[in-house]
Amino acid sequence: MKIKPEKALLLIALFVFLTRVDQLAAQQKPLPTISSFTENMVNQDGFYPLYWDDSNGKIYLEITALDKEILYYPSLAAGLGSNDIGLDRGRLGGSHVVSFNKSGNKILMTESNYDYRANTDNPMEQKAVEESFAESVLWGFELSAQTNDRYLVDATDFVLRDAIDAARSISRNNQGNYKVDKSRSAVYLERTKAFPKNTEIEASITLTGTQAGGYLRSVTPSPDAVTLRMHHSFVELPDDGYTPREFDPRAGVNQVSFYDFASPINKSIVKRYIRRHRLEKVTPGPAPSEVKEPIIYYIDPGTPEPIRTALMEGTKWWAEAFESAGFINAFQVKLLPEDADPMDIRYNLVQWVHRSTRGWSYGGGITDPRTGEIIKGKVTLGSLRVRQDFLIAQGLIANYLETGEVEDEAMLDMALARMRQLAAHEVGHTLGLPHNYIASSQNRASVMDYPHPNVKLKGNKLDISDAYAEGIGEWDKVAIQMAYAVFPEGKNEKDAIHKMVEDYRKEGLDFLSDQDARPTGSAHPKTHLWDNGKDAVEELNQVMKIRALVLADFDESKIKMGEPLATIEEVFVPMYLFHRYQVEAASKVIAGVNYSYWLRGNKEKPIVMVPAKEQVEAIESIIATLSPKNLKVPEKILELIPPRPYGYRANPRETFSGKTGLTFDPMAAPQVAADLSLSLLLNPQRASRLVNQHAMDNSFPGLEGLIEQLINYLDGLSGEVSYEGEIKRMTEKLLLQKLINLSQDNAASAQARSIAYFEIEKLIQKLSASLINSSQRAHYEYCVAIVAQMHKAPKEKVQVLDPLPAPAGSPIGSESLEWLRPICSEE
Repeated sequence: MKIKPEKALLLIALFVFLTRVDQLAAQQKPLPTISSFTENMVNQDGFYPLYWDDSNGKIYLEITALDKEILYYPSLAAGLGSNDIGLDRGRLGGSHVVSFNKSGNKILMTESNYDYRANTDNPMEQKAVEESFAESVLWGFELSAQTNDRYLVDATDFVLRDAIDAARSISRNNQGNYKVDKSRSAVYLERTKAFPKNTEIEASITLTGTQAGGYLRSVTPSPDAVTLRMHHSFVELPDDGYTPREFDPRAGVNQVSFYDFASPINKSIVKRYIRRHRLEKVTPGPAPSEVKEPIIYYIDPGTPEPIRTALMEGTKWWAEAFESAGFINAFQVKLLPEDADPMDIRYNLVQWVHRSTRGWSYGGGITDPRTGEIIKGKVTLGSLRVRQDFLIAQGLIANYLETGEVEDEAMLDMALARMRQLAAHEVGHTLGLPHNYIASSQNRASVMDYPHPNVKLKGNKLDISDAYAEGIGEWDKVAIQMAYAVFPEGKNEKDAIHKMVEDYRKEGLDFLSDQDARPTGSAHPKTHLWDNGKDAVEELNQVMKIRALVLADFDESKIKMGEPLATIEEVFVPMYLFHRYQVEAASKVIAGVNYSYWLRGNKEKPIVMVPAKEQVEAIESIIATLSPKNLKVPEKILELIPPRPYGYRANPRETFSGKTGLTFDPMAAPQVAADLSLSLLLNPQRASRLVNQHAMDNSFPGLEGLIEQLINYLDGLSGEVSYEGEIKRMTEKLLLQKLINLSQDNAASAQARSIAYFEIEKLIQKLSASLINSSQRAHYEYCVAIVAQMHKAPKEKVQVLDPLPAPAGSPIGSESLEWLRPICSEE
């Protein structure tokens, strides 16, 4: 039977009406009480009570207060084990100040926007800011039950998700495309708990995908299924008893910042507070006093001995800094109790983490973004670091006897000394302190620097007994005092900190951090990573002497009896490249400038160029590293390294790549070292500064003079058919490549590019004058052809020599176990 259109429309309208009536009826139907709904569930009381429905595999969360702000953050309880992907055990996700808001049958978890606020008592002014910037609804929960002002929500879907974006981390590192498989994910009850001030829910999350990369395949039993444990923390925010301290860039303390739209027009709209723990004295005031609640750090009991003791000792160093700031027994270190949950907000934790690949350690934590108060300190220490520190010590002093006797004590002492320093360093971050990379030039004044092992020459012997400093540094005491000290009543904090700054500078201390040290083209002559000494050039000359002695004495006694001889290369690499970071330190003297974090009102000159004489000495010392005598691998070492045996494949992180197949390539190590030195000398920012400083005062070195000094030095070397002659030709090819790259690099100034372009022809002219044999002629003709190719297409990249990758350096004190994995037929 055919229905008329008007009747069809009437039937549709009736259906929609009845559906809506049913929906309204459902909405009006009263929710069950929490007690009746959870009658057969397992209950955990705490900050936010939890209910586990075992029959359906569901977890329920009881919201005890609406519109009350709490802190929420996800973390990774069980990780992937690959530093390259970055999904480490204990990794913390971002923290969020959230509140639960009811809307109909939904509870919305809404994040407040504390980047923009109005610090005022005027509620309308506050509201104007709140409504001007977006907030974020992080999740919408459907109501399951209600009792008075308490609400029960199903949190299962919320926790069975990729809360820390693990799939994105895997994809970003080209390790495959993955997504959550809910059928293989479930709540992890063992670590799902409710405490008085925090509620913790954990879930086992399985990501499934394809195209797994090598890093991921190396750490998963089945690369198509990656199972991690993700943790969710709901934490009570601190009360308003904490008083923020204003940030000062000279104080060496980290910050939180926000826009305060209630600021007077004549003052900065950006407010900054330092990050620090709450610490209150029993007896108020600047005089030394016991504290109401000490800062306690707990060491992961999963750390093996003697490393555990070393970590406890290094962490305890901070007690001295707090004592010097007037806090008695304020900083303590304990072993984490067996019944304690490391995710519990009440425990500041130093956690021991295992990875298959070398990687950094981390010091972080959870901070109240409203005030800068640190709520939980969290340190992640990679377990492989101690092994590589032992390896470095092994390369320096090992002499394993043919009898098989082993004398490891001095090497173990050095490795454990590094662990103490590392623990202190990372805990320092969790106390609010950033890096201070100028400290190594100020008598190792801070554990917040990156230390290179301080090796001393005593005659023809090496002494590593003072490789790493013991105890907290003088700068560290100053920084803790500026962050935590209690000032006399009525004393202006800004004035007090300013006085502290003046005092520490009079003592020869200073503070410069990452942006001043990390870029290879940075300009401060004393601010570096992994360096030593007051004078970077003098220290480079000393390091080159140590390196020469080590290489001259290097033989098979550097590894234990019975070990595959090919594995001696892993010991050789950090010895051959022992100078790499001191070269970088010396390079910053060239076109370098001295400066500090000055405020207006300081009488000192804000910026002072490094004297010309010191720059000239730096250039000469770095060019000396290009000597074939320094670059060549001693013949006895070349004869010592055979191809890898079955089951011990070469690890590209810890060994040199090459062009000779299975055999050790004698040109690989020289190429890597020469490339490092030339890259630093001809860095585009450094080249641009050289041009500028020479233009302003031609008594200072200029880029043209530096390049010609390099060309003339290499031209003066022997071009005979020999190992050293081949190193000379390889280095000239590298120099030509660097000049071409610099001439095309938009990061360099136009004049720096012009000079590099001009100097290419001078290099070719020098090559044309030394055609003493067929090797030199082939070298010349090849370079001429490359330059012609560049002239033909000046905007296109041309390749003279593709430099071999350097074995990984930073972080000093870690290694990869990848090369130990057996070779399987499936790979």
